[in-house]
Amino acid sequence: MSRLGRIARRTFLIGSAAVVGGVAFGIYKYREDPANPLTSAEGETVLNPYVIINADGVTIITPRAEMGQGTQSTLAALVAEELDVDWSQVRVMHGPPATAYYNQALLGAALPWIDYQVTDRGEAIREAVGKVGKFLNVQVTGGSTAMRDGYEKMRMAGATARETLKLAAAKRLGVDVAQLRTENGTVVATDGTALTYADLAVEAAAIEPPQVALRPRSDWRILGTALPRIDMVSKSTGTAEYGIDTRLPGMKFATVRMSPKRGGMVSFDLAEALLMDGVEQVLDLGDGIAVVATNTWLAFEAADAVKVVWADAPYSPTSDDHFAAIAAAFEGEPNGITRDDGDAGALVAGTEVTAEYRVPFLAHAAMEPMNATALYTSDALELWVGNQAPIMVQQKCAAAVGLPQDKVTVHTPVMGGAFGRRGEWDYSVLAARVAQGMPGVPVKVTWSREEDMRHDFYRPAAIGRFRGVLKDGAVTLLDARVAAPSVSQKAAARLFGTTPPGADRELLAGGGDQPYAIPNFRAAGYIAPVDVPIGFWRSVGASVNGFFFDSFVDEMAHAAAVDPVQFRLNLIRPAHEPSAKVLEAVAEMANWTGQKVPGRGRGVAFTYSFGTPVAQILDVVDENGTIRIDRMWIACDVGVALDPLNVQGQMMGGAIYGLSAAVHGQITFADGEAEQYNFPDYDSLRMHTAPAIDVRVLENNAHISGAGEPGTPPAAAALANALFDLTGTRARTLPLASQFNLLT
Repeated sequence: MSRLGRIARRTFLIGSAAVVGGVAFGIYKYREDPANPLTSAEGETVLNPYVIINADGVTIITPRAEMGQGTQSTLAALVAEELDVDWSQVRVMHGPPATAYYNQALLGAALPWIDYQVTDRGEAIREAVGKVGKFLNVQVTGGSTAMRDGYEKMRMAGATARETLKLAAAKRLGVDVAQLRTENGTVVATDGTALTYADLAVEAAAIEPPQVALRPRSDWRILGTALPRIDMVSKSTGTAEYGIDTRLPGMKFATVRMSPKRGGMVSFDLAEALLMDGVEQVLDLGDGIAVVATNTWLAFEAADAVKVVWADAPYSPTSDDHFAAIAAAFEGEPNGITRDDGDAGALVAGTEVTAEYRVPFLAHAAMEPMNATALYTSDALELWVGNQAPIMVQQKCAAAVGLPQDKVTVHTPVMGGAFGRRGEWDYSVLAARVAQGMPGVPVKVTWSREEDMRHDFYRPAAIGRFRGVLKDGAVTLLDARVAAPSVSQKAAARLFGTTPPGADRELLAGGGDQPYAIPNFRAAGYIAPVDVPIGFWRSVGASVNGFFFDSFVDEMAHAAAVDPVQFRLNLIRPAHEPSAKVLEAVAEMANWTGQKVPGRGRGVAFTYSFGTPVAQILDVVDENGTIRIDRMWIACDVGVALDPLNVQGQMMGGAIYGLSAAVHGQITFADGEAEQYNFPDYDSLRMHTAPAIDVRVLENNAHISGAGEPGTPPAAAALANALFDLTGTRARTLPLASQFNLLT
């Protein structure tokens, strides 16, 4: 059967499953919009789950968290575009834990398809399947899905609010609604009479919202332009309130000290800590201790003074053990095969190229360390905590303190970085447990940087083994095998207490799903039984496979003696034209000639991830034996650039995050615990070591896609390829600072 036939059949089967799921839940419930969780306070009116109006303007409720990526500003712009309000009138709040804010795109993106091949029909099926998320309470910020999820949903919220306000005005003025228009937060009649939204809001709230059509892109006023971010002034002036800034009357300050070996606690001695002036209490948490004091620094000092004997780690104690287990996984059967075109096991005539690559465990290292503030009473729990999954936090904390879920209130402030770490709930649960030990007293629990680094859910270590065959300068065979612990299985076990069936697609994300026209192409993933705690790290599997796959493509290009940009274009253009245009754009930006320049190295890399093709070219320069990362050019295609300047910023941030990990990042283990404690052990690029970056945003892709994560995966390969061009040394392991004399 042809590939088209196979995809069509799978599409039918998955579409049928969505219909069956609708029947299982009840078609009415499947189609029904979740209840509005908002109620109108005095002086304000709630029009729908996303729009609140009062005399000061419009508050837009965003369903996704703000952790520095500008997502709340762009989501608000989607509403504001259709609502016809001035951008200066808009305020933003994060929505409470509620089914109304489920992430439809996240579940749809989990379908086992190769993204660049998805048609309009496939997108429709993704949308249908994604609606099942309302029954699973998938209120999650992640997977670069915020714009995919909100693109129509948020505009529709603004459009229905606008038309409902017009109906209220028509009723009051006694005119046909067709004679009314809206602008800058007012409804205007043909005679010039203008009624403000605030004046009409109460009447509008009593009207059933009409069916409306979204405005065409040609009529957009603010979308597609560079908007000032709503949080720009507060973050520039230091007035933005992060979770760590929470202050409540009578608040106490605490920290925790948990086992660095993740094996629990054998015994502890509190004597020295309790003698410290200002230490109010030390709580036995069973698997660790919490110190409550009059300030956070004192809590840190007292926690360090507690003498603790920790149990052994429940996993192998050293990094050598972990990599041995990962390598051994290749001896078993693959967990899944993302790509299996032709016969990648065949003995194809040509030049054979082989390579093995390795990457280490990585920490998230968000600038704002883990923290949560909690207030527990006998019948309620209230939390102020930066998080990516409010309903999950609510559920886990309720269970931890023995309360019904509806008795737990979760406030989600802006965050100083997350990168997937704040998709977990361990730090929230610990705060809830500490607060339960001090009923009626608000307690802010802040982790030290050392506690944060040693108790992360790390990006998994991995090994990639590749075999390629070249003939007449072209790739005729690519057999890729990747082994690593399974993030998806570990995360599901924490959330649901069970491991999901089927293949873990994240093992090969950003690799086996690339738009490469190779006649014999197989990508197989092997799950390694390593029990080091792991979790979702910015760009997840693509952060591994972007380095593995593109490094090997670069090796094949050099073995074929073909220009590296042209070599990639030859692979990509027959498969996906928008991806080819991204490569052409970045080559034009960098004035790529393919000619060697003395003292300077240049590398190109490409990864398609989260629906977005990204190409990067990076220059390094040798300055008297020290290598400096000099310039970087990035081209991407997000389908629809809702805010081009913000997309550029996300591409820069993603690339810097990826380069930091490539140069410095590694978590190693000895005696069962992480050896890296703080930024001196786990550094990042600084202003003087980061490249100048230019970004070009294209819009040729068929569907809107993400921007928060796709800038990360190609970065390591771009740098490694540039270092090869400069030095002739091929880097197949990370980090790179251990192999090259890079400027630090």
